Amino acid sequence: MTTNPPRSSDLAALYDHDIALWSEQMADLLRQGKFDQLDLEHLIDEVSDLGRRERDWLVSAVRLILHHLLKWQFQPERRSRSCVKTIQRERINVQSYLGDTPSLKRIQTQDWLEKIYQIARKDAALETDLPLGQFPEECPYSWEQIFDEGFPEELGSSTLL
Repeated sequence: MTTNPPRSSDLAALYDHDIALWSEQMADLLRQGKFDQLDLEHLIDEVSDLGRRERDWLVSAVRLILHHLLKWQFQPERRSRSCVKTIQRERINVQSYLGDTPSLKRIQTQDWLEKIYQIARKDAALETDLPLGQFPEECPYSWEQIFDEGFPEELGSSTLL
């Protein structure tokens, strides 16, 4: 008994109903070279979203580093081992991630840094209960400092480790 190939409209409906099964079927069709049967509209969307998710992950990690650097700098009396470990862990994660996905280094521009910083600044103000105005309006850290394991100096030599 021969089964009919899935129609593109069936695959489009499957996408809305069960994206995991849809993605398996897309992968099977690609492996088989049955490009004419692909749900191209959704496939293009998913591939585009994949790149955005990768970028968003990186932005989130940098935001977390900035948030904790601000807490470290502007609330020294509340420095904690957890803060140190978060900064260290995220730096390691980002460096590893950029090694695997070097094209994401292109977001390391001053514009991107300022956008990410503005969110991290608000995060830090909310978490510390310090006024937003207590944190610099422009990012006080360079990309190099954000990823430098020895920055700030007292972080690396912290007795909290």
